[in-house]
Amino acid sequence: MDVPCPVDFVLGTTTVKVRECAQFEPGTVLRLREAAGSDLEVRVAGVAIATGEVVIVDENVGLRVGRILAPGRLGDL
Repeated sequence: MDVPCPVDFVLGTTTVKVRECAQFEPGTVLRLREAAGSDLEVRVAGVAIATGEVVIVDENVGLRVGRILAPGRLGDL
C-alpha cells in the first residue's frame, strides 16, 4: 500500500494551439470549459475518482470531497 501515485486536482480544461502557448506571458487569461464555481475533479494516476469543492482551512487550501465516482462511472465526467 506504500506505492506512490500522482494525484491531480483539475480546476478546468481547455484546448489551445501550440502557437498560442508560445505567446503566454504573465497575466495571460485562459477561458476554461467549466463554469465558475464548478467542482474540481480528483484524478489518481490519470483516472477520475471523485469531485469536490475548494475550501480554506486556517491558512491552507484544501478540497472537500463531495462525490466518490462509482467504478463503472469513472469515464462519465
